[in-house]
Amino acid sequence: MFDRLELLIGKESIKKIKEKHIVVLGLGGVGGFVVESLVRSGVENITIIDNDIIDITNLNRQIIASNNNLGNKKTEEFQKRILSINNNVKVNKINDFIDKSNIDDLFNQKIDYFIDACDTINTKKLAIKKCLDKNIKFITCLGTGKRMDPSKLKIIDIRNTKYDPIARILRKYIKDEKISNKILCCYSEEKPKKIQSKTIASSIFVPSTAGILIASYIIRDICKEKELS
Repeated sequence: MFDRLELLIGKESIKKIKEKHIVVLGLGGVGGFVVESLVRSGVENITIIDNDIIDITNLNRQIIASNNNLGNKKTEEFQKRILSINNNVKVNKINDFIDKSNIDDLFNQKIDYFIDACDTINTKKLAIKKCLDKNIKFITCLGTGKRMDPSKLKIIDIRNTKYDPIARILRKYIKDEKISNKILCCYSEEKPKKIQSKTIASSIFVPSTAGILIASYIIRDICKEKELS
């Protein structure tokens, strides 16, 4: 099924991709497209984490959401979707909220790449610290709401970001913790639109592209076309 991808990257790279264990934390607009892109690129060992259910408000941007599965657990629906694409994939699904009480359990396994696509700041901080402590390659995703231009996305060190309120908090965290390592993040240079609403405005364009960009970066790193460091 990966004949066309093999033409691009070669048989040896396909083998390497299949052997990697990748963790995706958060299965929303970004994380869903990360999972979709990784599975369609040959990843066969994946852990997916989310404690949420599919809601009608997800229909405008989340790849797993449809009118047929509203109210269902995201992890359950993603497992079905993954196996419908490639039934060789080993799916480890965790339907929990990750915090300091259980994050050690998550990291008690070999992880090659960790993608943080969750919305909770404290969980992001914990994940960053754990990945650094265990020398795991990772990317954390920043805000994709209130934006419309996917061409403004890039993957850079979080120290080089601006406009993003999540980035501001995380920059302070790594400064306070005296973290000198590069902290790779998926970040939009587009200024978020000022919208007077407690609900975060969103479209499919930026989160989906962010997910595909993150997955592409990881696959290219496995193929050694780009170093993730």
